[in-house]
Amino acid sequence: MTNNESITASAKDVGQGIELVSEKGRRPGSDEALYSQRRLFVQLLAFGGCSDIGELGSALEAARLPSVLYEDLNDPSGIALLCYHESPDFFLDSLRPFLGSGSFARLLPKPEYTMFGRTYSMGWESDLDEALIDRPRSRLADASLRWALWYPLRRSGSFERLDEKEQRSILAEHGRVGQAFGRVGIAHDIRLACHGLGKEDNDFVIGVLAAELYPLSAIVQRMRKTKQTSTYIERLGPFFVGRTCRRGGGG
Repeated sequence: MTNNESITASAKDVGQGIELVSEKGRRPGSDEALYSQRRLFVQLLAFGGCSDIGELGSALEAARLPSVLYEDLNDPSGIALLCYHESPDFFLDSLRPFLGSGSFARLLPKPEYTMFGRTYSMGWESDLDEALIDRPRSRLADASLRWALWYPLRRSGSFERLDEKEQRSILAEHGRVGQAFGRVGIAHDIRLACHGLGKEDNDFVIGVLAAELYPLSAIVQRMRKTKQTSTYIERLGPFFVGRTCRRGGGG
């Protein structure tokens, strides 16, 4: 092999490596693929034993963390903190020291509700920045979307063994439920992949945001009837349901 051939092979390997770790889209009106290595990482942490939400809100405001603070519907002293950022280092370099001191350090962690995921593309998006960063971030910052439902899920292995055409059909049926709610502005979702990022080995984390509580329950009820949920979901939940009491920052 000549030096030039060696260089060419090396460049090809680098290109393939970039493709393996990139989110993929499609340029409008063509078969040209688009690639992006940007994505939004999102983490939900739940706590009990909160007696002063205002104190927590003040601490978050001072720290200027990109976050949403929720009151827990099912725990009178419960709260949850959702933080988001493009850099995963943020969660260890900024969020971890913040939680280890001050008001949050006195709370009781509820690790069964911990969720961590990343935005991902489906392969057909024409604007990857919008799909991966701008849209989920704007939904998290939208003051009109006061209520939130967050939950993890794991698909069964039998789904992964289906051929691609059948998988697309099953996912399309499921997706149409969320799209119907979103088109009329009743509820909006945020879909996160979490493969290998949590101790429970879930596949996805789903957030559903709405102005009122009822649509969160209604959308889950409708999705129970889809083939994906009724046949190919191995594990679903636990569900965290909360009402926003504070937003801040921008990751």
